[in-house]
Amino acid sequence: MKLDSAIRTALEYEAGVYKAYREAVEKTSDEAGKRVFRALAEEEMGHIQYLKERLEEWQADGKITLKKLGTAIPRKDVINRELQDVRKSMRPKKNTPLTVELELLKKALVAERKTSQFYKEMVAKLDGDGQKLFKRFVEIEEGHEAIVEAEIDCVSNSGIFMGNMEFNLEVG
Repeated sequence: MKLDSAIRTALEYEAGVYKAYREAVEKTSDEAGKRVFRALAEEEMGHIQYLKERLEEWQADGKITLKKLGTAIPRKDVINRELQDVRKSMRPKKNTPLTVELELLKKALVAERKTSQFYKEMVAKLDGDGQKLFKRFVEIEEGHEAIVEAEIDCVSNSGIFMGNMEFNLEVG
């Protein structure tokens, strides 16, 4: 796959993930959940903008500039470490899981996993700047997957949505 085709496909994946988070913002009634979904949607929109800029550069002169691509979501290992700490101190609740929120999270997780898989394939197939570009996206999407998985665990095991875990969104 050529880099311009890979970027166009990445834009489609990012648009799908963005759509899943926007839908979740609209459908969830939990305010903490809305904040998390909104933060993830904003991050996905940033990815779309970033990829559009890289595509425009590529189309203009056959080169891309690998500008820093930040994230508000901690790395997967940080999330998992914090989740272990939370599980140690958390007592399971007997509440019924929030069905709508759980379905929205599952939908988001499927979209994140498909996107991550695509980025991993691009890292394996491309070289040079294309490989570097998508390697950073793999790191970010793995963090997104981890936070969505943690929220699924929280909703399905405790019946409390988003409120049990405190993640430092300043860690990148």
